[in-house]
Amino acid sequence: MAETLNSLEDLGESAVLETEAETAPVYVQKLDAQGRAYATGKRKDAVARVWIKPGAGKVTVNGKDFPKYFARPVLQLILQQPIIAADRKDQYDIVATVSGGGLSGQAGAVRHGISKALVAFEPALRSVLKKGGFLTRDSRVVERKKYGRAKARKSFQFSKR
Repeated sequence: MAETLNSLEDLGESAVLETEAETAPVYVQKLDAQGRAYATGKRKDAVARVWIKPGAGKVTVNGKDFPKYFARPVLQLILQQPIIAADRKDQYDIVATVSGGGLSGQAGAVRHGISKALVAFEPALRSVLKKGGFLTRDSRVVERKKYGRAKARKSFQFSKR
């Protein structure tokens, strides 16, 4: 503080001015030259790159239609959760490329990417998706194996003789 304060009233006024300057961040729409929103989603070892643009609601994962790529209904449901929560079904075409991990991790990565891309396209959806927990990266990963152990926590068989 460069200015000197003479009384408690001066301190209170300067604090009010500082709090008014610190407001909530404003989220703006981020689009590329083709009018698409891009986001990266991650889960376990899987990384998904997701592009969203206005369209008929076609979802493509690694060049395949998403029910073909994710054959299990549970994985298809995971993929559609942010779209249903935002009430934007059949409004956006989604193209995703995903690599690494297994199918469950890939589905979670695509879900995370779709959520972030929806916020980049429509910042007003942030509160809805944040409440649903779709914008938070699930940081749980496989625990590493320790030396002197069979796996991460499993010990070798103990015997006295």
